[in-house]
Amino acid sequence: MTTMELLKKARGAKGAMALADTELKNRALMEMARALEDRTADILAANVQDLEAARGTISEVMLDRLALSPERIAGMAQGMREVAALPDPVGAVLSRVERPNGLVIEKTAVPMGVIAIIYESRPNVTSDAAALALKAGSACVLRGGKEAHRSAAAIVAALKEGLAAAGLPEDALQLVEDTSRASANELMTASGYVDLLIPRGGAGLIRACVDNATVPVIETGTGICHIYVDQWADQGMALDILENAKCSRPSVCNAAEVCLVDRKIAGEFLPKLKARLVDGRAAAGQPPVELRLDETAAAVIDGAPAGERDFDTEFLDYILAVRVVDGVEGAVAHIAAHSTGHSECIVTGDEKAAHAFQRQVDSAAVYWNASTRFTDGGEFGLGCEMGISTQKLHARGPLGLAELCTFKFIARGSGQIR
Repeated sequence: MTTMELLKKARGAKGAMALADTELKNRALMEMARALEDRTADILAANVQDLEAARGTISEVMLDRLALSPERIAGMAQGMREVAALPDPVGAVLSRVERPNGLVIEKTAVPMGVIAIIYESRPNVTSDAAALALKAGSACVLRGGKEAHRSAAAIVAALKEGLAAAGLPEDALQLVEDTSRASANELMTASGYVDLLIPRGGAGLIRACVDNATVPVIETGTGICHIYVDQWADQGMALDILENAKCSRPSVCNAAEVCLVDRKIAGEFLPKLKARLVDGRAAAGQPPVELRLDETAAAVIDGAPAGERDFDTEFLDYILAVRVVDGVEGAVAHIAAHSTGHSECIVTGDEKAAHAFQRQVDSAAVYWNASTRFTDGGEFGLGCEMGISTQKLHARGPLGLAELCTFKFIARGSGQIR
């Protein structure tokens, strides 16, 4: 089936989705979760084929993103149940005014209509995106990467089974069969069929959507996230945060890519950084972090010299760029020049320094003494999220249910004329 045929089917189903009440949508999500678990064997078989085809062409870290297991599928199903338990945003009255003439105007949350998501090799995004779009009352069109297409197709087959069991149209969920650039371009320019496009993936994909789309786009994802270790930091805490932010899952957008160190403690802290992230991890049989050092840091510890682009690269791997800066002002200036607006952190015991950092850094999430890995819909209490918006309109940070709605003004009168 062509991409345009799929879009027409999705557009045809959006009316039924807009009319679906909370009970019906939640029942559908529960049925979809059940179907995911029932079809675990089919999904895993498809995923094995994807992994075999991708092995040798993508890194081990990216293979981990692609891999599914019974536990990961159970987690996907649980995520759908958690979305079902969340309040329904559709119909919420965001504000209300009664005019002197008696006209009552309510700003009311309503579905987007058709939400399209272009994403890469993370099969779990398939169920997360579908759950959020459908709970928000919209039809959903998914376009995954070629590495994960067999897995995504098996997941969507299960989800459609759940939709039908609940009495919602299967056409409300579509998976684009064409994984070439042509289908991505078709979604970007499908005015009248796509009401919102959300790209989830690398910088190239997101830039292509932002530059070429004629439909509304929310820019997401690319995370050049910074950890700044201030002179007043608890250095043990800083090392814990850095190891978590860099190593707990280096292939995701909220992983740290850059460590900034206050010049006043560089001589003391950098050897500890190397001991923890390089030597200590290697001794423990864990992947060591490759440190890419600016000239000042390289004069203190051994590591690779930082290249021209290393402070502007989302490595998604066990690589950390390190720069020595002059206090909070130097850290803020570096972040302003190199950040993608995702997540940044200051580690400090100085409240004044923390407040200055958090006020001046212009990113979606700005932390004080906590890992950037918390930038996530589930960790923020939103349920699973559609992605992390790094723009300012119309949504910023984790995209939960509320951010997948638009609004209209519902006005009630009794014959008023102007």
